[in-house]
Amino acid sequence: MTTQKPSGRLLSLDILRGVTIAGMILVNNPGSWSDIFAPLRHAAWNGLTPTDLVFPFFMFIMGISTYFSLRKFDFQPSRELMVKIFRRTVLIYLIGLFIAWFSNFCYGLSRADAALPFSQRLADAANSFSHLRLVGVMPRLAICYCAASLIAVFIRHKLIPWIIGGILVVYGVLLLAFHGYDFTTDNIIYIVDNAILGEQHMYRGLTVDGVNMPFDPEGLLSSLPAIAHVLIGFVCGEAIMSTKDNYKRITDLFITGTCLMFAGFLLDYGLPINKNIWSPTFVLTTCGLAASFLGLLIWIIDIKGYKAWSRFFESFGINPL
Repeated sequence: MTTQKPSGRLLSLDILRGVTIAGMILVNNPGSWSDIFAPLRHAAWNGLTPTDLVFPFFMFIMGISTYFSLRKFDFQPSRELMVKIFRRTVLIYLIGLFIAWFSNFCYGLSRADAALPFSQRLADAANSFSHLRLVGVMPRLAICYCAASLIAVFIRHKLIPWIIGGILVVYGVLLLAFHGYDFTTDNIIYIVDNAILGEQHMYRGLTVDGVNMPFDPEGLLSSLPAIAHVLIGFVCGEAIMSTKDNYKRITDLFITGTCLMFAGFLLDYGLPINKNIWSPTFVLTTCGLAASFLGLLIWIIDIKGYKAWSRFFESFGINPL
């Protein structure tokens, strides 16, 4: 039987998660979709807006939470732990598929021919599997959680920074060598996703410079740097739990965050920051911002003791799933 370590909650992490969820609700409900406040829009292609920080902050937080969760099992593979990892992976992925199907169902029902019987309209709307999107936000969370968890369990933690660096370097080379920054069918990301998923199961809502084509911002190939993204959060989680001194924690987070941000912004000149392809610079910059923000929250909440303001965000962030 596996012995689990007690887990103390980190209030600052719950607040960071709550702030991120509140941000997600805000950007998904901007009021009038025809006249959106500029910071509530995603960057069309290259670039970074406040809205583009929501999803990567989730990924970073998931990396930290993954460290906390696996630490209970001493990072040792066991039947109990493997069941936990794969059950959670499948659950998150299926939730994502259901959301995609339900969206298609509602859209199809609203567009159905009113002359048809209601049962026929209902059946036609429900039968959207031929063009169901197989990837997306929740499926990416599932894939990256599973990959990061398995790496954390089966590979020595001293090697994880090298794995992160290796993934980002290889992916950056692929982008430069195979038109990764071009919004065309020559893009390596489109080629891989189209070959595996098929255009009918890819996202069709992205338009760049007036051009619209099937291109999935949460596709399979671009999940590689997203795995590195989660692993950066995992390494930060390890740094947080290696000491109980909050001043040491925020020092490590601020130094890490500053280094990652500088690296991301400097490399932006050759590898532009781009959420749609999850570019290496997007990983570095957003992880740097997330680490720095978490350090700030630890200083405000855990060192200075200013907690009353955070009750609202705590209600959003208390449940990791």
